[in-house]
Amino acid sequence: MDTKIGSLDTCRPTNNDMISPTNGAVSAIQSSASPTLINPSESTLGRHLARRLVQIGVTDVFSVPGDFNLTLLDDLIAEPELNLVGCCNELNAGYAADGYARSRGVGACVVTFTVGGLSVLNAIAGAYSENLPVICIVGGPNSNDYGTSRILHHTIGLPDFSQELRCFQTVTCFQAVVNNLEDAHELIDTAISTALKESKPVYISVSCNLSAIPHPNF
Repeated sequence: MDTKIGSLDTCRPTNNDMISPTNGAVSAIQSSASPTLINPSESTLGRHLARRLVQIGVTDVFSVPGDFNLTLLDDLIAEPELNLVGCCNELNAGYAADGYARSRGVGACVVTFTVGGLSVLNAIAGAYSENLPVICIVGGPNSNDYGTSRILHHTIGLPDFSQELRCFQTVTCFQAVVNNLEDAHELIDTAISTALKESKPVYISVSCNLSAIPHPNF
C-alpha cells in the first residue's frame, strides 16, 4: 500500500541532511561519514523517531497516552535524551508543544488515533497560523487494519480511517502515514525536515504494531 501521503515530491529535502533550529534559525546537521552503530534492540521505528527528535533539539515531548500509542511512548521513554511530559488532555499537549516551539524553535506532541488527533487539532491549527514547526505524532491503527473495512474504537464509527488525516491536511504542511517499515524512515525524515524548512506543523501517524519492530533502515 502506498503510504506517501502528502506532497512528498514537492516538499522533499534537497539533500540527505537533517536540519536543526538554532536561535530561531534553521541549520544543517551534516550526515556523519562513519555512522554510529546501533544495537538491534534500538534499531526500531520508535527509537528512530526518538533519535530524530533529539537531533533537531527536542528534549521534551508532550503526550497523552492511549492504546494506539502506548508502544511508541515506551520507545520515546527509552531514549535517554528525551523527557516525556504527560498532559491532562490532547489540547493541552498541543498548546504545550506550541509554546515549546516558540521558545526552542521546534516542538513535539504525541496523541492517540482520532479521539486524540481530533482533540489536538485546534492547537495544531494555531501553530500553523503562527508559523511554528510542531511535530504532531499520532499512534495509528494496526497496519493490518487498513483496507479491511473494520470499525475501530476511538473513531467516529466508519470503516474509513482517513477522517483524521483529511482534517490535518488543512493545517499541516506535510502528512506522513507510516503503515509499513520499508519507507518509514524516509517519511519520518521528510516530515521532520519539511516542518523545519517550512516552519509549519506536520502530521506523522505511526501504526501501533510497527513501532517496536527492528529494521535495517533504522
